[in-house]
Amino acid sequence: MSLPRRLKKANTSWVRPLTAGSGPRYQQIAAQIVTAVEDGVLRAGDRLPPQRELAQALGVDLTTVTRAYTEVRQQGLLEAQGSGGTYVAYSDSETAGTIDLGMNIPPLLGSAEFLHMLAQGGGATQAAASSMDLMSYHVGAGASRHRAAAAKWLRPMIGDTEIERIVVCPGAQTAIAALLLARSQSGDAIACDELTYPGFLAAVRVLQRQAVGVKSDELGMDPADLQRVCEQHRPAMLYLNPTIQNPTALTLSHERRTALLRVAEEYALPVIEDDPYWLLSDRAPSTMFSLAANTSAAPVYYVSTLSKCMAPGLRTAYLVVPAGEPLSPVLDALRSLALMPAPWMTEMASAWIASGAAAQWLAQVKNELRHRQAIAASILPGNIQADPNGLHLWLQLPRHIDLYRLTQTALQQGVSVTDSESFSTEAHSPAALRVSLGGAIDRNRLTQGLTRLAELLKGDLARRVSNVV
Repeated sequence: MSLPRRLKKANTSWVRPLTAGSGPRYQQIAAQIVTAVEDGVLRAGDRLPPQRELAQALGVDLTTVTRAYTEVRQQGLLEAQGSGGTYVAYSDSETAGTIDLGMNIPPLLGSAEFLHMLAQGGGATQAAASSMDLMSYHVGAGASRHRAAAAKWLRPMIGDTEIERIVVCPGAQTAIAALLLARSQSGDAIACDELTYPGFLAAVRVLQRQAVGVKSDELGMDPADLQRVCEQHRPAMLYLNPTIQNPTALTLSHERRTALLRVAEEYALPVIEDDPYWLLSDRAPSTMFSLAANTSAAPVYYVSTLSKCMAPGLRTAYLVVPAGEPLSPVLDALRSLALMPAPWMTEMASAWIASGAAAQWLAQVKNELRHRQAIAASILPGNIQADPNGLHLWLQLPRHIDLYRLTQTALQQGVSVTDSESFSTEAHSPAALRVSLGGAIDRNRLTQGLTRLAELLKGDLARRVSNVV
């Protein structure tokens, strides 16, 4: 009987006492891990001890172990799986040729159409560089032309917005971390869905906040449970991804958004509305930012990235600070994290928006995703939650499935997927996979990957990844 990942025993055979005079303690821990991997004591898929337990065993503080794990992870030897723990990563040779159903990226990034748009954007950016210094420092909320482009892009989501409220950021991840820094303190609770975006969980963990999960029903986050969390934990902020939620693909209704805002208002709870998918959906309600702007509700900070509609490599996102809230704490936090967005990428994104190329590309992405969602629905077994134009779907599985064995067996079959452990704030998570549809280079490769996954779930291999004896 194979243990599910949340119960998978950590490999501690590599751990040795630290010695005085042998360099910084975090480097000693990192060196032990690297040596153990090189010697085969730690193998791909092995789980490392939880950071707090290792810190206690070695007599060091938690930050020392965190720093050691981070250093080894940056070398590509480890991968963090949220509440599921830290594992020895599989090598590139083991994952070569893999069909990517695990990363939420837009489709068609290798297409001739995208390459043509890239060339056009590069030409416009190069022309701008001849009269504007794109290679220098540009600290602050962003150039006025970039903020004006942002206002145009954001208009369908939040209406007309003063560009003075818009901050150009180097990606949504940086914007979220900056808001946590600006609006909360170390040790503060941050309310969120029990299943939520791993990047948010990583920011909370690194910034030493505490993610407190709010229960959901079939309509999404439960306002009554948010009230319970507010009473018990007094969170400093509420983080939400209300449209095509990552990972469950649920979209909160107008009524549910309004109910959650009422609770936030009652407890003076600032809200981060992380909204990367609104433009993909044909049925998204009004944003919570727009709803709050017309009431006396708690402030809603709106974050919209271009990564999911255009391309992650642009590293461009827009943060809208609600009226009445100061920009300076957010700008200070952003500067401490990343100083500024890359001017060249921001210029290209702005040129695409201004010319209309971005809107045309969005239409192509939505059309492609509509086809890919239909393909997935025709192949995958089980209970699927999805938006017709979504980048991903949520595939619920029988509870006896060993998620870790399943994902690793799929990887050996040449398919990468992401299981629910990566998104969970709790010790236990439902048996489910997030299946991303944009990473496969074309529909044929997507069909191949989905077919392999379906065969794994339906066939004899399903018994091999089961916890049932």
